[in-house]
Amino acid sequence: MTIGVDFNVKSLEVNSKKVKLQIWDFGGEERFRFLLPTYVRGAAGALFMYDITNFSSLAHIDDWLMVIKKEITPDKLFPILMVGGKADLVDQREISPEEGISIAKSRGLSGFIECSSKTGQNVEKSFEGITQLMIKNSHLD
Repeated sequence: MTIGVDFNVKSLEVNSKKVKLQIWDFGGEERFRFLLPTYVRGAAGALFMYDITNFSSLAHIDDWLMVIKKEITPDKLFPILMVGGKADLVDQREISPEEGISIAKSRGLSGFIECSSKTGQNVEKSFEGITQLMIKNSHLD
């Protein structure tokens, strides 16, 4: 569990470009929401992660998105990729991929993917996906 904010750096190559991502991981708890606006102002994109085995992990999606949208100027393209975590726990699933896709589309998010940090399934694809969207929006492609 993330307490407050955690920071990581990830280097990868996307579209023949070397990219270094600064990843700011916010705890999903409401008490950490006040930290988000400061970090959003300098961001180029976001991953909204939820737990596929816990429907309540989506309970505050609209609140979090409102905070983000309040900080992003209308002229700035800001991709948000919705990521369902714990994809390896299919027998405990409470949110189907179809539900995840539907939620992402209804909120105007840029895409959807499921991953598992335990098995590594689609973890790299998640970072590559958001990076491709950020590069496209910055017109560097």
